[in-house]
Amino acid sequence: MPVDRRKFITLAAATLAAPAAFAVTRPIKAIAFDGFPITDPRPVFARVEELFPGKGQSLSEAWRTRLFEYTWLRTLGQHYVDFWHVIEEALTFAAKASAIDLAADQRDALMQSWLGLKAWPDVAPALKELKAAGIRMAFLANLTETMLDAVVKNSNLEGFFEPHLSTDRVEAFKPDPRAYQMGPDAFKLPKEEIAFAAFAGWDAAGAKWFGYPTFWVNRAKTPVEELGVVPDGVGSGMADLVTFVLA
Repeated sequence: MPVDRRKFITLAAATLAAPAAFAVTRPIKAIAFDGFPITDPRPVFARVEELFPGKGQSLSEAWRTRLFEYTWLRTLGQHYVDFWHVIEEALTFAAKASAIDLAADQRDALMQSWLGLKAWPDVAPALKELKAAGIRMAFLANLTETMLDAVVKNSNLEGFFEPHLSTDRVEAFKPDPRAYQMGPDAFKLPKEEIAFAAFAGWDAAGAKWFGYPTFWVNRAKTPVEELGVVPDGVGSGMADLVTFVLA
């Protein structure tokens, strides 16, 4: 069931003993999307299991974990490379750490699987409703423009999004404030009028710290991060985001 802003704020304050989220009082005029509320990454990790039967889950978990650790380390260390390179670096490390002999053709197959991804099934109806309501939309994501272009093309989502706000523009991965600042700069709107749609709990926390009205598309139904901050809204899919934005 969709959870609106006020209900979530009350629930979060009562059950998480975290500071209450601020009420969203200004109308939402735009949405900045992380890549994965839109993009379904599951086929990548299904491919891991196909290539390494019985070892796919452990390798996938190691890959995902190291992937985001590397984005944070590279940003903090001021040694930025684009997300495509980070994906490959993390995969190589995860295979070594898992004692898996990763052949070049297997590595290439896994890398190319990222360019074949499509949107989650609930995305297109939600985007149509938001666009009809006059909501502007753009990706604000760690993914490269090539990766974002691919999912848009693969899913027939042309015409919904304004130019991609890849972190390549500022050479700093989220949750660095320089990444989130791309939203106000591109939309020419105050951040209080831009909803940020997060996929990961850490990204929801980062966006809220920055000052966005933040909605967490919590498809995995994981707990709120213990960082002293909660998103303004949460739901399991895009229909809940629509309810939040148009409330």
